[in-house]
Amino acid sequence: MIKRTLFTAAFLFLWTYSFSCTNFLVGKNASTDGSTFISYSADSYFLFGALYHYPAATYPAGTLLDIYEWDTGKYLGKIKQVEKTYSVVGNMNEHQLSIGETTYGGREELVDTTGIIDYGSLIYITLQRAKTAREAIKVMTDLVAEYGYYSSGESFSIADPNEVWIMEMIGKGPRKKGAVWVAQRIPDDCVSGHANQARITTFPLNDKNNCIYAKDVISFAKEKGYFKGENSDFSFSDVYAPLDYGALRACEARVWSFFRQVDPAMDKYISYVKGETVQRMPLWIKPTIKLDAQKMQEFMRNQYEGTEFDMTKGICAQPFGSKLRHSPLSFKIDSVEYYHERPVATQQTGFVFVSQMRSWLPNYVGGILWFGVDDAASNIFVPMYCGINGVPTCYDMHNGSLLEYSPTSAFWIYNQVANFAYGKYSFMMKDIKTVQMLWEADFRKFVPAVDKAALNMAEADARNFLTSFSNTQAENSTAAWKKLGEYLLVKYMDGNIKKEKDGKFLQNEFHIPPGIIRAGYSDEILRRIAKENPGQRSKSAEELKNRN
Repeated sequence: MIKRTLFTAAFLFLWTYSFSCTNFLVGKNASTDGSTFISYSADSYFLFGALYHYPAATYPAGTLLDIYEWDTGKYLGKIKQVEKTYSVVGNMNEHQLSIGETTYGGREELVDTTGIIDYGSLIYITLQRAKTAREAIKVMTDLVAEYGYYSSGESFSIADPNEVWIMEMIGKGPRKKGAVWVAQRIPDDCVSGHANQARITTFPLNDKNNCIYAKDVISFAKEKGYFKGENSDFSFSDVYAPLDYGALRACEARVWSFFRQVDPAMDKYISYVKGETVQRMPLWIKPTIKLDAQKMQEFMRNQYEGTEFDMTKGICAQPFGSKLRHSPLSFKIDSVEYYHERPVATQQTGFVFVSQMRSWLPNYVGGILWFGVDDAASNIFVPMYCGINGVPTCYDMHNGSLLEYSPTSAFWIYNQVANFAYGKYSFMMKDIKTVQMLWEADFRKFVPAVDKAALNMAEADARNFLTSFSNTQAENSTAAWKKLGEYLLVKYMDGNIKKEKDGKFLQNEFHIPPGIIRAGYSDEILRRIAKENPGQRSKSAEELKNRN
């Protein structure tokens, strides 16, 4: 657990009530096959995990678009609709443009409560209007300039099949339209990440091919009294979202967990995320290994395994190594504030994806959104092609809700399995991972064959074929997860474990288990129980005889 008091009220509010997400970004020369990648976990206590779909459409001149805040559904106002929009599946459109985000908050006084465009609307409107990452940056910044930016500080991952960008944005305060922002292109052979903390520090002022920024990003800071130095020394993060201890340990640590897995030299930054040293991690690094979709999925399942932050260790993980930490994030003992660790894979994930963009294929085939709902550690990443015409019932946003259970909703089925597993994590995760690996291994085998088949069809036929494939895999894997939940219930009923052989439960001629495995407790816990309950010690016959 984290013991520190340098944790701002603003960050605690962000953690408790809003989205606390994680994004990793990969350039095309850092991947095994030239794909670009971004990953995103949409984490919130109030998010129903679903796969959004916006069909391509044409609108008459003068059409207005109603804007509702993504987090709350609050109506914000109207904006002008464009004549033609593109199809969007989740956070990727039919041109393989993909956008993710993490909220960092930043200076509270810069939130414009009169703005019309919130960060969620900004993402999904842009996906319907832009074809490339550079075009997306222009659409996003033009929208907030015209209609005002409603949200707090935000980091965006923006990628197409050729380029990967990170953009950080924050408003200018009440009734001041627009935002200050910086966007930097990730070098093709590098990876980056952000997790609820602004990460762009100083940036090149004269490299328009790789760095774009608001013309007043520095002058506005000087006007507000946030910055007084030379322009070349201006740091976006240090000025608009200064680091505190919580930002280091709960946010930068997640980026560190990714970086250290692709370059062991990044282990040295553990002192930085613990608040012991001040040298910041770089915005991007060159990995020592090439990455693919499977690796990216593994990174999104990280729980700090193999580090001193390991969520499956320590008193909070007892008795069966559970990473579940009951909220709130912080608590006080004797007026000292403490904090739990915050991993990439967390129980309050609504949905998670790894978007893969492949430049050598037609867009409708090249883009794959590897999509899952709920906790990434215990779900499945299903390949959803960006060229599909509709989403499966199991992922439909109208199939159940956060307050309405649906037996056909993937969100509820995966939550049933995950919530059951938290109670006996070290045992059940072995069973879950076995099924998880089988399904995802099959997906990796299917995709090359599906690609090839689609390429031999006319585009309309290919889109129908890809829709059928993606939706069938989603429905079938969700059904398999429901069966997995039933299996886990039978195997682990009442805290005991039924014995198996060759994948089948052992039973006698009367269909009764010949025996069970008693999970028990670790020696560490048993010793603690004995110490705390000395009266429960067994008494010998002699002691019983002499008890009077």
